[in-house]
Amino acid sequence: MTRAGIVPRIIVSWWAPGRVVDTLRGLPDRALIVILMSAMLMYLVAQAPEHARAAELDPSIPLQARMGGALLGVMFIMPLLAYALAALVSALSRATSRPIGAVESRLALFWALLAASPAVLLAGLVAGLIGPGPALTLTRALAGLGFVMIWAAGLRTLTRKT
Repeated sequence: MTRAGIVPRIIVSWWAPGRVVDTLRGLPDRALIVILMSAMLMYLVAQAPEHARAAELDPSIPLQARMGGALLGVMFIMPLLAYALAALVSALSRATSRPIGAVESRLALFWALLAASPAVLLAGLVAGLIGPGPALTLTRALAGLGFVMIWAAGLRTLTRKT
């Protein structure tokens, strides 16, 4: 991969995720935390339009309270769940012929979360501007499918024998 930087890597991850994850192999844990927390920040920002819409439609719960709850969930609870999921995948992979280490499992998961963030941001805009309906279902499905595709390609790349 000739272009460096996060944004070009995120873009390339949508058509060559394995190649991008391979270039990230060997990142230290502190860099993986930055990737995870950047993804979580994008997910928090993506929720703002939907919470603003909900607060406008039902003012009994103000926007600040809604965003406070989202902040707690996305920035504090979700990273813990991401670490737990990466550890579970690593542990379960030991039962297969292609085990993956804990660090590699975290890399694949955390990068997939960050690489899927543009689609999550789009889904957030659709949720805030259009609301429930086929467009929101489609954009959320695109974000979920993109995440799973990038995560699976990352795991496949990182489990190859070197």
